[in-house]
Amino acid sequence: MLRILIAEDHTLVRAGLVALLRQNPEFEIVGESDNGRDAIQAVGELRPHVVVMDLTMPGMNGMEAISDIKRRYPDTRVLVLTLHKTEEFVFASLRAGADGYLLKEATHDELCVAIRSVANGKTYLSRSIEAKVANASQGGGKSPAVNSVLDTLTHREREVLKLVAEGCANKEIAEYLFLSVKTVEKHRAKLMMKLGVQKVAGLTAYAIEKGLVVR
Repeated sequence: MLRILIAEDHTLVRAGLVALLRQNPEFEIVGESDNGRDAIQAVGELRPHVVVMDLTMPGMNGMEAISDIKRRYPDTRVLVLTLHKTEEFVFASLRAGADGYLLKEATHDELCVAIRSVANGKTYLSRSIEAKVANASQGGGKSPAVNSVLDTLTHREREVLKLVAEGCANKEIAEYLFLSVKTVEKHRAKLMMKLGVQKVAGLTAYAIEKGLVVR
């Protein structure tokens, strides 16, 4: 049986996925998580064959979780299951180490096929996503997301950006990340410079647009 971990922050969606996949005798749901950090911990404890991962989650988003899981547990396969169709999310996920990218508009049957495919060492992409990858390859092998500003942000800058967008003050961010307030202020200044914004509202809008936070 394929051991599967579901990482999805919406309770009803997660429950639906669990119920659907449990109908298949090939699959065993070994765990669930509603954020990226818990997903990483669950992979270490439960050692699933496949993680079905949403991208937009609180605490740590799916993109960061994928990268961490692949670094710590390279044999674990990760299938992204998301609403995001844009090239930026697709290529960023693949670069992070995702083994498949499936849209939430997929059927139950396609989800099962995708899980089996990634478990067997293959890369699975939704048809529309496959076309995006093919078009990028024909264009010289460079994905449209390579030069994304988001890709230039460090892990710490992404953390600060997310917390700013969630409404945290500099002092709260400093305490949460174990940094000095002055260091947080420097990160915010760099973020504003990189993103070309002058106010916190601009940082928040960017974070929401890129799926780092949900409003």
